[in-house]
Amino acid sequence: MNVVHANASRRREENTGRSAASSLRNRLLAGLPMTERRFEVAGVSTAALVGGHGSPLVLLHEPGSFAAQWQHVLPHLVREHRVIAPDLPGHGASEVTDGQLDAGRVLVWLGELIDRSCDDRPILVGHLGSGAIAARFAVAHGQDVRLLVLIDSFGLGRFRPSPRFAFALFRYVARPTPATYDSLMNRCTVDYARVRSGLAERWDPFVQYTLDRARSATGKTALRVMMRELAVPAINPADLERMDVRTALIWGRHDPVNRLRIAEAASTRYGWPLHVIDDAGDDPPIEQPDAFLRALRGVVAADGGRRP
Repeated sequence: MNVVHANASRRREENTGRSAASSLRNRLLAGLPMTERRFEVAGVSTAALVGGHGSPLVLLHEPGSFAAQWQHVLPHLVREHRVIAPDLPGHGASEVTDGQLDAGRVLVWLGELIDRSCDDRPILVGHLGSGAIAARFAVAHGQDVRLLVLIDSFGLGRFRPSPRFAFALFRYVARPTPATYDSLMNRCTVDYARVRSGLAERWDPFVQYTLDRARSATGKTALRVMMRELAVPAINPADLERMDVRTALIWGRHDPVNRLRIAEAASTRYGWPLHVIDDAGDDPPIEQPDAFLRALRGVVAADGGRRP
């Protein structure tokens, strides 16, 4: 009987937790010009924000976050593109429903999502760790991508964060709390107070939902897989040299993890245009959204809708 009561209590707690997370998510998404859709792809029940018309644009948020990370720029991008912003597998409201998550499955997931959600080859945008995911996908499936945009991307060089940033990151991953989150964000941004004020009434649900997902078992597992198997290992330069996809880089000048010199070296070696965002750390879409939008529009305009 005690076991029965314990199981029932655990189920009630889980249901309460899911309800609280759903409420936070609804507050976070309220007012965004997007519709939340669900795609069943590669054994992942994938939540995605979809909206707008025009050439398809797929936005991959950084591991450890969710699609609403793009909230500053989504209202502008949907005026020019059909935007698909998914929660990565095991992140946000995307659930792995079949089997275990690994690197190969993440890349299959991305390919199937593009096939299901895009009526033409998309502009594929990856941020931080998801930049490495996007680049690895483009290496293998360049014919399925019109243009690749990498924002402060992992995978282009050795993972060598500053010691202070590394310490803040490890503390947050081990124990996601408001204090460890604030400590990490202070390292990621040039002006953390400006970031907080910029999100205004969305700030509290944004942080609370971030922490809720970071504490979940599924979130921890997904983050570990994506960072260890896809983001942190450097991509073979020979693979990047043979990648047949037009590629551009957008970089925060003060990125504490992927230093600007990594982007400069990649730009020189591979001939990829580099757009540097001043007064930004590793998250220009949140810290300097207007400058980020100008850079992205410049990249798309330079592409000119050409096809290889």
